[in-house]
Amino acid sequence: MSIKHIIIVLGEPYSTFSEIIGNYLSKKNNLNKSKKITIIGNIELFYNQLKKLNYRINLNEIKDLGQARKSIINFINIEYKHKKIFGKISHLSSIYIEKSFEKSLEMIKKYDDCILINGPISKRSFLKKKYLGITEYLSKKTKSNGEIMLIYNKNLSVSPLTTHIPLKHVAKNINKKRILNHVIKINNFYKKTLKRTANFAVLGLNPHCESIDNFNEDEKIILPSINEIKKKKIKIKGPFPADTFFLKENFSKFNVVLGMYHDQVLTPIKTLYKFEAINITLGLPFIRLSPDHGPNFSMLGKNKSDPSSFIYALKFINDLK
Repeated sequence: MSIKHIIIVLGEPYSTFSEIIGNYLSKKNNLNKSKKITIIGNIELFYNQLKKLNYRINLNEIKDLGQARKSIINFINIEYKHKKIFGKISHLSSIYIEKSFEKSLEMIKKYDDCILINGPISKRSFLKKKYLGITEYLSKKTKSNGEIMLIYNKNLSVSPLTTHIPLKHVAKNINKKRILNHVIKINNFYKKTLKRTANFAVLGLNPHCESIDNFNEDEKIILPSINEIKKKKIKIKGPFPADTFFLKENFSKFNVVLGMYHDQVLTPIKTLYKFEAINITLGLPFIRLSPDHGPNFSMLGKNKSDPSSFIYALKFINDLK
């Protein structure tokens, strides 16, 4: 796929994302010269935060992606009234974040050769219980259906069938149609975008894939779904007990793991690869990436944040054929 524009939405104004960007992009050799990088956020706040941390980046302020240039950081400014260099995460930033995302979606709709990277946001202050997460927020804004969270590492990726919902609601949200659609979308992404073959492992819902209830989801829903998917010539096995699957001798046989709920797969992938992974949203009209870390307010301004996930996101874009 041909990507010409990398759009970076700064997100929460008081997070470590600005210093992570500054850490990486202040080194000239790290600047992507084949694609145009445009940051969307408040230019004055961003500049002053980087200056405070002794980072120097030349910024080319523009109004539209059509004005973006290579070999420099382009910047679309979003007005933000609260310009403390290091403030506190609060509801006051919500309008600013909303406008930043709206501008990014406006540009993506106008230019179809974009990929979006968004910085972390505080779900409590920005989403205000209207959306389960940014994945669902972007899905609603683009009128998309069946969005999928894929935590990607080139060696092993994981995807939860259900995302930001309480555990008590997980079982009733597992069904054959959802599993089939989920696997097929990921398989198509690997085949068409990554030019790779997906080899799936599916985790069971219940401990040891067993249940004391009369109805066992692993036997009645998950296993029949796997058998149906095999008929489509997709490489897939399971269900596997989650408690032992992430031993290296088990997971090394696969490159995609489908779990039934969020922490069932995100906890082990972060333990295995730390920040050497990125969150990819499938099912949108564009590819959206999110570095796999939060706002990390406790480290704000200390210049100690790990840029690995942001670096991994840019490397992923460079590797797209």
